[in-house]
Amino acid sequence: MKLTSVLAAAALAASAGAAFAADLPSTKAPVVAPVPVSPWDFDIGATITSDYLFRGITQSNHQPSVWARAELRYNVNDNWQLYAGTSAESIKFSPNYFPVGSPAVEWDGDAGVRGTFDKFAFDIGAIVYGYPDSPTGTSLVYSTILGAYPIGLSPRNPTFFEVYVKPTYTVNDILTVGANFFASPSYLNTGASDEYLSGTIKLTGWGALSAFSISGEAGYQWLGKVDSVYSGNFGQTYCYIGCQPTPGAFASLGQLPSYGYWNAGISYTWKFVTLDLRYFGTSLSKAQAYVLTGIPSGGSVEFGYPTTSNYADDRFVATLSFDLTSKDIKW
Repeated sequence: MKLTSVLAAAALAASAGAAFAADLPSTKAPVVAPVPVSPWDFDIGATITSDYLFRGITQSNHQPSVWARAELRYNVNDNWQLYAGTSAESIKFSPNYFPVGSPAVEWDGDAGVRGTFDKFAFDIGAIVYGYPDSPTGTSLVYSTILGAYPIGLSPRNPTFFEVYVKPTYTVNDILTVGANFFASPSYLNTGASDEYLSGTIKLTGWGALSAFSISGEAGYQWLGKVDSVYSGNFGQTYCYIGCQPTPGAFASLGQLPSYGYWNAGISYTWKFVTLDLRYFGTSLSKAQAYVLTGIPSGGSVEFGYPTTSNYADDRFVATLSFDLTSKDIKW
């Protein structure tokens, strides 16, 4: 009897203990289903700048320019990203007195792949620079002095493409260095080969100065010879003036001038807004700038043969940019 009573009491205590344990909170973390992360991302942005410079040469006649851009991205994994984007920039190739006009918009498209491996990253792709409304051919212009005379325009639409490789290396949280290489078989669709190589450096602030950065780029643009259609009757890369070629202006038989290019500046970023203040320079003389662009820097198209251009002059440029990705937008 005593043994039976002991066993019964033990069973009762065990059942009570089990019940009490069931009332205690579990020490195991609840199983939470992973939140699916979309591999798709995007970037949209807009820019206003005091002067649109492309490797030191103005695309807006040293006037303000506005840009808009969008890029769609697909993250294959943590290391690889595919992308395709488009952008539009307001441009002005010719001075105000030029009687025929200038294309108003540059429309670009690019696509490529980005890779990130610890501190090393790279971007490989291609970009098309489009000028859908660029005037081409020859136009007759009426002058009260000279009567009707021809103005030579670009023989072809200047739309062209480049392939590029852009590696970067993050040394630490402050210093990043990189390089750019661009190449095209036909610069501005002139038939002249085009290779551009540059090095970049960026210093990012820390602590209270983390929103500031200082950056710079120094490079060289190699250009080849234009097709005969560009060095024929009108003799210039673009003979925008109504004239026969200036004697000696194209003495190099269609060879475009290669040149050095650099820029340096400081940027401040607040959330998705960046203000950039930068100085740009090239090694081009005013005469070389005219050979390269065919756009005179001033004066009348009715008198003489202008041989200089200010389109590659050193310039200070202020730029305000806005950039948003999917992470910045609350749905």
